Amino acid sequence: MSKPNILFITADQLAAQFLPAYGHKLVKTPNLDRLAKSGVVFENAYSSSPLCAPARATIMNGLLPSRTGVYDNAAEFPSAIPTWAHYLRMQGYKTCLSGKMHFVGPDQLHGLEERLTTDIYPADFGWTPDWRLKQERIDWWYHNMTSVLQPGIAEITNQLEYDDEVAFLAVRKIYDYARYEPSKPFCLMASFTHPHDPYAARAKYWNLYRDEDIDLPRAPATERDKLDAHSQRLYDVSAMQDYTVTEADIRAARHGYYANISYIDDLVGQLLAALEATGQLDNTIVVFASDHGDFLGERGLWYKMSYLEPSAHIPMIVSAPKHFLARRVKEPVSLTDILPTLVDIAGGKLARAVDGRSLYPLLTGATENSNATAWGEYLAEGTVAPMYMLRRGPWKYIHCPTDPDQLFNLVDDPDELINLAASHPIAFKFHSEVVAKFDIPKINAAVLESQQARHMMFEALKSGEHFPWDFQPLRDASEQYTRNHMSVTDKDLQSRYPRAPDIAGKKK
Repeated sequence: MSKPNILFITADQLAAQFLPAYGHKLVKTPNLDRLAKSGVVFENAYSSSPLCAPARATIMNGLLPSRTGVYDNAAEFPSAIPTWAHYLRMQGYKTCLSGKMHFVGPDQLHGLEERLTTDIYPADFGWTPDWRLKQERIDWWYHNMTSVLQPGIAEITNQLEYDDEVAFLAVRKIYDYARYEPSKPFCLMASFTHPHDPYAARAKYWNLYRDEDIDLPRAPATERDKLDAHSQRLYDVSAMQDYTVTEADIRAARHGYYANISYIDDLVGQLLAALEATGQLDNTIVVFASDHGDFLGERGLWYKMSYLEPSAHIPMIVSAPKHFLARRVKEPVSLTDILPTLVDIAGGKLARAVDGRSLYPLLTGATENSNATAWGEYLAEGTVAPMYMLRRGPWKYIHCPTDPDQLFNLVDDPDELINLAASHPIAFKFHSEVVAKFDIPKINAAVLESQQARHMMFEALKSGEHFPWDFQPLRDASEQYTRNHMSVTDKDLQSRYPRAPDIAGKKK
């Protein structure tokens, strides 16, 4: 059999707990349900670093942030780090991205042959946090509560315009592969920005739900001073104290979020339909994941930047019924595992060690490992020192030098309401593992040095002539559609799928 194609779909800020495949009873996702029913569902998948740019860099390179310098949403992704795109190209794959990756720096491809869209977020150093400020807000780009207080119906937004384009171009690329390069395997990444806030959705999707049916958070809002130390910092970072949030506000924001999950599901359906229409579905491995989750009002918190479940627990589904039997896997996995898994699927070998491991054995039915560990490292805004997560068996352990440790048994306490770090002896074992694995003082110093340098450079680059790093999609219009250096008939025949019937025998 030829090497399988890969369609890798990523959502943004989609928490696993809000999908029917992970137990939610209200949200409507028929296409994702189809993938989950036919595929391998990783029930305990985690964001390695619950913020857009560091999470997406890890998706590409299989490394934690301190290994790459991609600490936050304004840290450069170095070009010298191999990505799955490099590995797959070595195996003869066509590689293409349609959508968001939040690469910062002049390299906007990182091994990809093509990008079909620009990014929705800036590629420069502007969004650099500053740990020297401790909990002080950087107002011009930090999250605030407008998304929570202004949900509702919108037929076009910055985000909707972007994801419409991402889906349209990704669908067309699927047809292009079938029409022009049918003999080569491809890896196409379609990366969307929804259901990331703001929680505004088209009427078509908003009207799938009624306000009175929207479920309220399982973990009720907690007074700021009774939250854990890190959650208090998140409360301040996003200025959650600036407005009163009512039960109606919470329902409306969740309503918009659910509607946008259904919008993403619709776009997934369009991609699957294109694969089916071109006869490529049976030999395409479809991977679906998110970069991180969203609190969506749980504990009274919103957005991400935390290793608590709503922020860090993500969906990860791999569907390829012709290749893998459907199953549900409880073993903890993370975004670091994507690169080695894709390399294994493509038949390649790693050129350097990564922080993840291949999930290919689990896809093909291997017995789960009860000692498997998913690691996380967070070095961005919302903390003032390196923060780490260890997830193993029923346990989740969170360590940050400035905060009291946290330990939860997720089987007994899925909403993480009981911190066992001070009373359970396994917390000491996990602490020893974390401090042995990471040189935290050295990493802390490196992050501070990087932040200060980037703040200086951002100010410097605003002076004089400005050359943006934002990706400019290249499209050679002279080769599109019909042009006078090509045969009109040949172009019409080449661009048609399925191919037109041969009429050579009817020629007089």
